[in-house]
Amino acid sequence: MITIIACEESQEVTKEFRKVGHFAYSCDLKDCSGGFPEWHYKEDVMKLLPRKFLSISFSGFHPVCKYLANSGVRWLASKKEKPGFDWSDKYQIYINQERYNKMKEAAIFFKSALSYVKSVGKGYVENPILHKYAMEIINEKQTQVIQPYQFGHLEKKATCLWLVGLPELKETNNVYTEMMKLPYKDRAKIHYASPGKNRDTLRSKTYNGIAKAMATQWC
Repeated sequence: MITIIACEESQEVTKEFRKVGHFAYSCDLKDCSGGFPEWHYKEDVMKLLPRKFLSISFSGFHPVCKYLANSGVRWLASKKEKPGFDWSDKYQIYINQERYNKMKEAAIFFKSALSYVKSVGKGYVENPILHKYAMEIINEKQTQVIQPYQFGHLEKKATCLWLVGLPELKETNNVYTEMMKLPYKDRAKIHYASPGKNRDTLRSKTYNGIAKAMATQWC
């Protein structure tokens, strides 16, 4: 089965799909860090697809969440007046217009990704919990919300899946009880990731337990 996993530099999902027999390829604007550059396309996936992949059986997208995630909405909207924020009559709140424009662009890409998955007929789009401004544009609620601790990882990070032609992912190894024994910072490592140029990449990496579940349950 020919598979494209888009916006995935880590190749976590790509590698797991390869293990179960898919001709899987990753695509991202960044170089891959998964160790298999021969399976990776470093370019805009929407330009790659019509040129290289006219016959795809499965597609997965992991769009950049920086401007879409609810965790970062404080950089977009504010109840109080701030430098760089202007009053919005539409939302009745102060909005950072530069941030809003980037959010809108990201949301439109997300919507395009979901439309593409629907055209393929089998696949998913993944992202964290989205804020209401992004959801207003995307206008489609997620199918399922999963957590890393359901798949053997002692961490929390709500992950949303928009599924097309797929069953909901079933947990494989729920370690919630063990996780809750850990200090909060240890079970929320993503939230407390150190600032730096690789922070966004680390925060967006798919947990291996989830990638394995995707490959074994959806193939």
